Amino acid sequence: MPHLLDIDQLRTFAAIADTGSFTKAADIVHKTQSAVSMQMKRLEERVGRPIFERDGRQSKLTEDGQRLLDFARRILKLNLECLATFDEAELTGRVRLGVPDDYADRYLPEILARFARSNPRAEVTVVCEPTENLAERIAAGDLDLAIITDCDAARAPEIVRIEQLLWVTASRGSVHEESPIPLALGRPSCGWRRIALDSLERLGKPTRISYSSASAAAICAAVLAGLAVSVVPESSVRPGMRILGPSDGFPPLPACEIGLIRNRYEPTALADALAMHIVQSLDNLAATRIAAE
Repeated sequence: MPHLLDIDQLRTFAAIADTGSFTKAADIVHKTQSAVSMQMKRLEERVGRPIFERDGRQSKLTEDGQRLLDFARRILKLNLECLATFDEAELTGRVRLGVPDDYADRYLPEILARFARSNPRAEVTVVCEPTENLAERIAAGDLDLAIITDCDAARAPEIVRIEQLLWVTASRGSVHEESPIPLALGRPSCGWRRIALDSLERLGKPTRISYSSASAAAICAAVLAGLAVSVVPESSVRPGMRILGPSDGFPPLPACEIGLIRNRYEPTALADALAMHIVQSLDNLAATRIAAE
């Protein structure tokens, strides 16, 4: 009779594959490093093939290890789906969600309302930080889910929405006509900041950074006060803002992607339920595809 694979061993294996380290994986799965090493030794014995090889200080998957990882992820996901199917009790517990404040005001009310109707006894902890911070928190296992923007900065997100980036200024004001153009933008690591500066530089327009902040609320305040021009996604345009276009001397901007990333190390039925409501609340991809056809 063939040996059965152990779910706990597969979970540890996936954590090692994602972090490239037995030590980091041990922290994520709440085991000692020696326990993790023993689990992987037993897993290799079960499959009858070496699944790791050393690559400097990191543990790299062998070809057989990569094949096993694909099966491991499917088995772990199926295990959760099976348990959820037979769990007739109301979902309870705590789920941790990260979201940039660009989207907190716009999207959280609908997401939280939908989720609360289905899971009234669940607790949702919300963390508002920039995308790069949220991606790091997911990698460290500090969050269960995160809605992110500028998706190139994070690993393999599930894209759930596409929005147009827009130039904005105050409805009443002419600050966009100044030279150099005063800008209110995110921190130097912000992708939208780089896009804005590169676009204006290509046109030969002189600019100066008047306001810089990781807070979308602070950036919007500078715009609404008539002090600067900024770049925001379509859903973040507020009353009192004016959209600037080519007729104003501002070039078209690319669309931005909004994605969802998940904690792969400790997936829960509650996190899956919240993820479903996030996707349903944000999804505009079907409409985008239809418009493109």
